[in-house]
Formats: sequence, C-alpha cells, structure tokens
Amino acid sequence: MTDWQKLGRSAWEFLKTLIVAFVLAQLIMVSVAQAFQVEQYSMEPTLLPRDRVLVDKVTYRFRQPHRGDIVVLKYPLNEQRNYIKRIVALPGDRVQVKEGKLYINGRRSQESYLNGSPQGNYGPVTVPRGSVFVMGDNRNNSEDSRAFGALKKDLLVGQALLIYWPPIRLRLLVTR
Repeated sequence: MTDWQKLGRSAWEFLKTLIVAFVLAQLIMVSVAQAFQVEQYSMEPTLLPRDRVLVDKVTYRFRQPHRGDIVVLKYPLNEQRNYIKRIVALPGDRVQVKEGKLYINGRRSQESYLNGSPQGNYGPVTVPRGSVFVMGDNRNNSEDSRAFGALKKDLLVGQALLIYWPPIRLRLLVTR
C-alpha cells in the first residue's frame, strides 16, 4: 500500500468518525438536551439577554415539575416561539398576586430572586390538573401565566440546568 493510499484511508476513517459524531450529537440535541439562548428581560436578574443555557429535555418524563424550576416552554399563543420562565405553582395550587406579592394557597411566597418590587394584582385562580403556573423573575416586564393562563405540561420543553455562556456567568440553575 502506498503512502497516498494510507493517507486516503486515514482521511476516510476520520470523515466517518466526524459523520457518526455529528449524527449522535443531533440525536442527543433532539431527545436529551438542547442549547437555548435567552432573548428577553423577563428573567432578570437570574438570566440576562444573550445568556445561553443548557436545557434538560428528559427529566419531566420521569418526574413531575417542582416549584422553583426554571423551564423553557412553548409560548401557548404561538408554539413556534420558546419562552423561559419559573414554575411558581403546581396543579391544585391556588395562585394570587396582591400588591405585587405572590401567594400560593394563601401563604406568601418567599422569592429572593425577584428583580425589583413587583406591582399589580392577579387572581385568585386554581391551577388545573396537568398544568403549571409560570412567572418571570422580572415580574414588571414578563408575559407569563398572568397573561396566557396556566401552562399545560405538554408545552414544557424542559428544565434549564445551567448557564454555560458567557463563561463569566457559568453556574447551575438547579437548586435540588
């Protein structure tokens, strides 16, 4: 075998490896995890525009969502768009906002992650079975369940796990 044949064979092996790696990466991105870029100000200060987060698309197949989870969701009024919000209430919970403060089942929710002093009133409403209630951390600048109602669980894309870009903001978003 000549040197050219050896080089050709090595190049072919390398190309096959790249193709397999690309196909595997695509399968993982479609079924297991997905990169997502934040485009809105509704989750400040937790997430900023242009932050990139890794979203786990598998967890909710095995467990129910929890209060406090940050999730990527399909916007109910246009499912081609994705939003990112925080789950604040679960099925059966009674949600009310009084003078900007969130109450779940009559108890004031402690929310150290909020941006500023939220304003306004909402509810009370009870979250239906098979749904969650989502809100942005920047309550005065967030289109969330107060605007589009409780979110059906089948519109959840997945749970945001970590900010991976920019590197200076690298951190986990999962608290449990």
